[in-house]
Formats: sequence, C-alpha cells, structure tokens
Amino acid sequence: MSNRKLIRTTLAEVKGKARELPPPRERSSNGGSERRPGGDGGRDSGREAPRAPQHSAVQVRKRTPPPMETNAELFYYKKQIDAHTLMVITLLDGEEIEGTIEWYDRGALKVNRKDAPNLLLLKRNVKYMFKADERDGEAEEE
Repeated sequence: MSNRKLIRTTLAEVKGKARELPPPRERSSNGGSERRPGGDGGRDSGREAPRAPQHSAVQVRKRTPPPMETNAELFYYKKQIDAHTLMVITLLDGEEIEGTIEWYDRGALKVNRKDAPNLLLLKRNVKYMFKADERDGEAEEE
C-alpha cells in the first residue's frame, strides 16, 4: 500500500481562501498623501469612500498597430535598379514584358527594353515580376 494521500480541495475551502486575500489596491496619483474632498480631517480613516475613476492619473498604453507600409517593395525595386537586373514583368492579361527597371513611384514603373520602346507600366496592371535569369534557369532544368 502507498503512503501517498490524495488531497482534494472543496469549493468551500476555495471560497474561504479567496476571502482571505486582500482586495487589490488602487494607485493614487498624488504620491500617497491622500486627502478626501470635504475636509473630513481623517474621520472614517479605516474605511475608504468609493472614488470616481481618475482617467488622467492612469495612463493606458495601447499597442501600436504594425506599420501599413514595410518598404519591402521599395527596397526590392531599389536593389534591382542599382544592379540593372533584367526583369520579367507579367501583366494581369498574361503579357510578359522583359527589361530593366529605370525608376518607380507610388503607382508606376518605368521599364527600359533592349529591342523595343521603353514603357511606363501602372503597378495596378502588374500581376507579378521576377528576375529573367530565374526563368532561364527553369528552362535549362527541364
């Protein structure tokens, strides 16, 4: 036979322990020296009168939402422009345009092409883009 005892608490014991815990104290904004309005001079010092919450004393820190713009897209464009990387830009209708990105702004890309006129593409018409050497690498593997 084992010497271990199974200890089970009852609901009454749990409620009793909850009553033993002191209630949480409210923080004071005046550095601990608390004076009640009305000049009661310390009368009823054992009891605290209910107080209205002081919103100015308690500063609630809200989490700041993540930034809407991470600048990852801009960093990618800048990297490809500086390296003069040959890019393949696929439009929404499936047409592919091959060239290097000369510059960009919020809504457009200027693409320089070798054997064709340069283009100004609106970003809203771009489905996706990738480096031209990635396409060539896939064709060699097959």
